[in-house]
Amino acid sequence: MEQQQPEQFERVRFPRQGEVLGVVEQLLGFAKMRVKCLDGKTRICRVPGRLTKSLWVREGDVVLIQPWEIQHEDRGDVIYKYRKTQIGVLRTKGFLKEMESEL
Repeated sequence: MEQQQPEQFERVRFPRQGEVLGVVEQLLGFAKMRVKCLDGKTRICRVPGRLTKSLWVREGDVVLIQPWEIQHEDRGDVIYKYRKTQIGVLRTKGFLKEMESEL
């Protein structure tokens, strides 16, 4: 008989002011990637140095982007990667309506 483990609830990080959701399109190397953002722009994003060892990103992952202040149309930093259960919560809350075809 298998024992069922209780579900673990964890908080989902929603986008704050100035942050954008996106899907990783292509890995470019050296902790850089091309991300299709929810606002319709494609940005070249990087994983900041403080997160390089703890944040592993693959193509197709849903990530949270902090656009740069200077080149906010073209560049940004990846600050969070969502798990599968968290993506489900984002869908039910309506954050991923524009990106349903890409997921």
